[in-house]
Amino acid sequence: MLWLLERPRISGLLNIGSGHARSWADLAKATFAAAKKPCKIEFIDMPSDIVAAYQNFTQADIGKLRALGYDKPMTSLEDGVADYVTNFLAKDDPYL
Repeated sequence: MLWLLERPRISGLLNIGSGHARSWADLAKATFAAAKKPCKIEFIDMPSDIVAAYQNFTQADIGKLRALGYDKPMTSLEDGVADYVTNFLAKDDPYL
């Protein structure tokens, strides 16, 4: 956001993410690790009534952002979750 703020001539819709596909299991593992809890994940089958509408694969295409000149590395899922859990959720008041 700060990079864009410094470049007011850049506008439009930009896909911002890591550029790497990750799974819900990766997110759960990162959350357990950040909370310093043992990882306990239980898998269940996808309900049949939502299978057709569920998007199984997502991956940010950050090509447009890179083409505009943004060359800094993206925050990893693990680092982002750790930051959020440590600096917000684990605080007495997560809104401060």
